[in-house]
Amino acid sequence: MNPLSLPVLRLIGDGRLHSGETIARQLGVSRGTVWNALRDVNALGVTVHRVPGRGYQLVEPIHWLDAREVGQQLARAGVPLEVQVLDCVASTNTELLARAAQGASHGLVLAAEVQTAGRGRAGRPWYAVLGGSLTFSLLWRFDHGVGALGGLSLAVGLATARALEALGARGIELKWPNDLMHRGRKLAGILVEVQGDALGPTATVIGIGLNIRVPTELAVRAGQPVADLASIMDGRPDRNRLLAAILIELNSALERFAQEGFAPRRAEWDAMHAYRDRPVRVVLPDGRAWEGVACGVGENGELILDTVHGRYRFSAGEVSLRPAVEAGGGR
Repeated sequence: MNPLSLPVLRLIGDGRLHSGETIARQLGVSRGTVWNALRDVNALGVTVHRVPGRGYQLVEPIHWLDAREVGQQLARAGVPLEVQVLDCVASTNTELLARAAQGASHGLVLAAEVQTAGRGRAGRPWYAVLGGSLTFSLLWRFDHGVGALGGLSLAVGLATARALEALGARGIELKWPNDLMHRGRKLAGILVEVQGDALGPTATVIGIGLNIRVPTELAVRAGQPVADLASIMDGRPDRNRLLAAILIELNSALERFAQEGFAPRRAEWDAMHAYRDRPVRVVLPDGRAWEGVACGVGENGELILDTVHGRYRFSAGEVSLRPAVEAGGGR
């Protein structure tokens, strides 16, 4: 990405027409440099109209993230999290893991306007749109070891779903172990990564990617059905309000998780389970597949699967879940 792309987009982000000469003067560059900065911004999911002799105009205005605005909303709710907004980073999770190793404080949040190498589960890429996505990571330090964090991604998913429902999103479901869905389409993904010892303490980085407005070309690149908040709510939500609402709910959920674990949230999660009582296929990392009926989750967040050979449990992070045409036996 051209290093001047975001500065130029910030200047024209209101959706009004801006002359190339004015933009160039504000940035102290040539008009040709401005043209080059905007040449490939469609890769970011935005469209700029070039009006000969008059200038540039964004088809849709960009509502930029504002750390100060989010921080004020958190302060009013008594939530002591620190929010930083980065213009461009490879991955908020990768950056925050590096900072955690260097002693970054508990409760640090990194949100990004652009990720060049966003990551989902199992190393899959996460695609985002400038102004049309919300991607952020939260550092949470636990006294517990890794073994005590079973069900954490499920608790995070549930908290995120609660926040979205409070803002007016309806019909959200949870796909084990780390996705939010709407009518069979992916709305958000969660990536939890942990540093620390088996007995603790641990530094946990919780990354969330949420679709707000997904253009057709990005939906095709995603390689799976995707949903966005703009299509399931009345209008596109304010990203700063959205980020603050999710962080407020997450802060409360993680404080409870540190004291109680996942078990008290089990029934609530099951009530939103996208594949509850449906035939599914569980694929293990080694390629083996098990088929059966998903009948809920355990107290530590493990998936419970009924097969023709009996009941089995699969731990979060070790399997993927896919709909099956018919339930069958494990193999």
